Amino acid sequence: MTASMSGGTHLTATTILWRRLDHPGHEFARVWHEGAGWRLAGVAVFAYDKEPCRLDYSVVCDRYWGTCAGNLSGWVGDRPVEVTIRRGAGGRWWLNGTESAGTEVCTDLDLNFTPSTNLLPIRRLGLGIGQEARVTAAWLRFPEFTLEPLAQLYRRTGVTTYRYECASAQFVAELEVDASGFVTRYPHGWVVE
Repeated sequence: MTASMSGGTHLTATTILWRRLDHPGHEFARVWHEGAGWRLAGVAVFAYDKEPCRLDYSVVCDRYWGTCAGNLSGWVGDRPVEVTIRRGAGGRWWLNGTESAGTEVCTDLDLNFTPSTNLLPIRRLGLGIGQEARVTAAWLRFPEFTLEPLAQLYRRTGVTTYRYECASAQFVAELEVDASGFVTRYPHGWVVE
C-alpha cells in the first residue's frame, strides 16, 4: 500500500491491494484528485460460484465526495458485464440509461463486491471519534447488477476504526481504515495484502 498525503488531511493519491477472505481473489484500487473532484478506480479478480470474475470499475465524485457517476466492465464467468451509473438533477440515479426508483435519497455509490466504496462516505462525512452518521447509498448488487437504496450507519470508534451497519443492523462490521479512508481490514471479506 502506498499513500501520498500533503497538507495534513488533503489526499492527493493512494493505492491499495486487498486479498479476499471469502473467495479466492485480489483487488487493486487507487483514488486521486482529478479536476474539481475525485476519482476512485480499481480492478477486482476473484472466484464466485466456481467461476472466474474480473470487474474493472471507476467512480467519479465531486469535490465534497458526493458520487456523480460510475462505470463497471468485465465478466462473471462467461457473462460480459457493462454497467453505467449516473447521478443526475434532483439526486436521481440512472442505471444503464434507466432511472432507478427509490434512489433519489442516495448520495454515495456502494459497489457490493468491493470495500473500496466505503471510502466515499468516510471521506465525505469526516466524522470525529465518537460521531456517527446515517446515510443511504445507491447499492449495486452483485451478481445481479441492480441498483437499490441501502440504509447505512457509520460510527467512528477510533482513529482508524469504524462500526459499519446496514440493513437495519442485520449486518455489522468493525472496519479498520488507513489515513486516506481506505478499508484495510473488512472482517470475513478483505484484508490489505
